[in-house]
Amino acid sequence: MSISQSPKLQPSRPASRPIMTLTVLLPVLLVTVGLLPTTSTTAQTRAPGATQPAPDLDPSATGLGASGSPQATRRVVLRFVTEGDFPPFNFVDGDGALIGFNVDLARAICLEANSACDIKVRPWEEQFKALAAGEADAAISAHRITWRSAAEVEFSERYFHTPGHFAAKRGGAKLELTPEALDGKAIAVARGTAHEAYLKTFFNDAAIKTFDSVESAREAMADGKVDLIFDDAIGLSLWVSGTNSRGCCELQGGPFLEPKYFGDGLAIAMPKGDPALKQTIDQGLMRVRESGRFDEIVQRYFPGRIY
Repeated sequence: MSISQSPKLQPSRPASRPIMTLTVLLPVLLVTVGLLPTTSTTAQTRAPGATQPAPDLDPSATGLGASGSPQATRRVVLRFVTEGDFPPFNFVDGDGALIGFNVDLARAICLEANSACDIKVRPWEEQFKALAAGEADAAISAHRITWRSAAEVEFSERYFHTPGHFAAKRGGAKLELTPEALDGKAIAVARGTAHEAYLKTFFNDAAIKTFDSVESAREAMADGKVDLIFDDAIGLSLWVSGTNSRGCCELQGGPFLEPKYFGDGLAIAMPKGDPALKQTIDQGLMRVRESGRFDEIVQRYFPGRIY
């Protein structure tokens, strides 16, 4: 039986947040070389249905993008909204500065689009309303693409996935992570999660041990009561590198990216009916990937090799 794995880097809250428990937030070393700082530009508010204000556009900027396709009209300012309490994607540090993976990615996109960045904190439940009211150009808050959200907003190309991943005892024998090789192995997993459903579908000959929470499953792994744990790759990478794991474990194998279980990925949300804005965001995201900056940002906030 084939298992869907992919090394490519491609993370719902209920209805849109990724399924993860970030038990430990490691100290984050910010490396901001080459990224535009958040500007203090005041965003212009427009009424629902109004067109984008003219000062935000530079119609003289034309030409071809890196791929040879027509370049989107340049926007003088790109106005993003994000959250401030969802580390490591977006959070406020001890000095009161807004930082995180999504924040740095937004700034990198602005740099590639040759636009200033205006990034403001907005509660999760108000972000789509801000887009519809013209109070922001884009929301970058780890929005998962779903049919319900896609009816409200336009989405960029996907920029992140939250794959499943195994972790095992640090320094132990490397295991072949196939259903045959894990036959009879004790695997910890949180009850009622997509990770449990995945194991019971593809690794049903393993000794699957379900726990009431991700934390209790990880504790069993740290205490040596199981051979492996299967969990969200992002939360798992932070745990194995943090103090709560007591240095017990390390990630093994590659990611499991089956969309049916782990979703279609995260994307940047934008208002509907603005193809030029979508082109600007998508082209900026593409260039961030091509330049290698995307991988740099991933490594900055996620200490383990999750992909």
